[in-house]
Amino acid sequence: MSRITRRGFMQATSVAAGSSFLITGTRASGNIIGANDRIRIAVAGLNGRGGAHIGGWRGQKNVEIVALIDPDKRVLAGRLKRIPGAKGYADVRKALEDKNLDAISVATPNHWHSLITIWAAQAGKHVYVEKPMSHDCQEGRVVVEAQKKYGVVIQHGTQSRSSAGIAGLHEAIQAGKWGPLKISYGYCCKPRGSIGKKAVSSPPSNLDWNLWRGPAQIDDFHGNYVHYNWHWFWKTGNGDMNNQGTHQLDIARWALDTDQTHPVRVMALGGRFKWNDQGETPNTMYGIAEYPNGQYAMFNVRNVNYKGYRRQVENEYYFKDGGKIIRGKYYAKGAKDGEKVSVAAGKVTPGGNWGSFIAACRAGDPSMANGDALAAHYGCVLGHLMNNSYRLGKKVPFNAKAGGFADNRDASEHFLKLHDVMSKGVGIPENDAEYTVGPWLRYDPKTERHVGDHAEQANALLKDSNRTGFKVPTVADV
Repeated sequence: MSRITRRGFMQATSVAAGSSFLITGTRASGNIIGANDRIRIAVAGLNGRGGAHIGGWRGQKNVEIVALIDPDKRVLAGRLKRIPGAKGYADVRKALEDKNLDAISVATPNHWHSLITIWAAQAGKHVYVEKPMSHDCQEGRVVVEAQKKYGVVIQHGTQSRSSAGIAGLHEAIQAGKWGPLKISYGYCCKPRGSIGKKAVSSPPSNLDWNLWRGPAQIDDFHGNYVHYNWHWFWKTGNGDMNNQGTHQLDIARWALDTDQTHPVRVMALGGRFKWNDQGETPNTMYGIAEYPNGQYAMFNVRNVNYKGYRRQVENEYYFKDGGKIIRGKYYAKGAKDGEKVSVAAGKVTPGGNWGSFIAACRAGDPSMANGDALAAHYGCVLGHLMNNSYRLGKKVPFNAKAGGFADNRDASEHFLKLHDVMSKGVGIPENDAEYTVGPWLRYDPKTERHVGDHAEQANALLKDSNRTGFKVPTVADV
């Protein structure tokens, strides 16, 4: 049987999800799937999203979870009880030695995502990697080059990429249905709380601290790392901007003109208000990125809870003529009432995020991934650059002038909405608190390096340092 292409798969709507594809190839096209189409998969990282991954794969026909991987013995043992016959590993490298393993599903902390993906590609395994695909800008590029070199399927855990509705909306926007798009806006506004402070201590006996840290250049253990609050430390997480926010960031970038890759300049401001805790990443943030064609991506993080909190995990679209799409309705300029947006379904590989990945693996076709390595790289870098501007920021008084957006009416309007919430809703006192305001950073999409003012400091943040034994390879060495 001939190799199934993305186009062929998309058109073959009458073929059932479990149909048999016979794939031939070499290591450069990933593992060869046997005639019975069984996919043998390992799951790395068993807390939180790891449980969702296990449930997702168990819901697919002819998919077998053959290995579970976690450096916490207690967590690993608990999961193994529920999956008879699966092998347990603390070290992902041991699992990747299995020549019969077809794919790996990565749900570890962020600082491990790229390295496991790269190792798996080098071993000829397909990869489903939880968002964000990368913990920094440069390692994401290495993943892209690893995918090209080894020909494996890499799919990003941004489930919205499997939505034919969102795909269709973006296809309509890019076709000019509502005129030129000006701003693609994302929100990650979900309430969270303080994580308090936990003292440095010895790691618990059930945790392999060396393996948990992996590439992260950290020495001392404290209880806020394990097993969720690592999100709020720069060496292990990326804050909510590239946590939950990765989904809405990816959607925002996805809507831009199709020839746009990276922004040419970015900035961000915000703060970690009210909590006075151990966390490092902001709980309040406004980011803005300008692309070569003049389109903007903007983003809003707002986590501090208060009476009347408005949860927003969504996207909005603003057009040059003043029209906008908000919560599924199109509002013409000045209109108070919106019209429900209706578009044709867009092009995605069927099966949802789990089923589409399995289909791509069976077909041996990386182009079938809903959210491939390159799209993931572009979306993740957008968030990393905004975060990096914030990390280079300076303290200024908390007031409506903090953003310095006098020459950009759109940026000023959206920042003032956030500021109004923090001032009147959360109750942050004007001029008696501080924003951290990051500089405008210029970025060259072709070289993926900063240029101009602040370039030296900003380029230093493009790649994390890694611990010996867990170094992310360079593009040349992948």
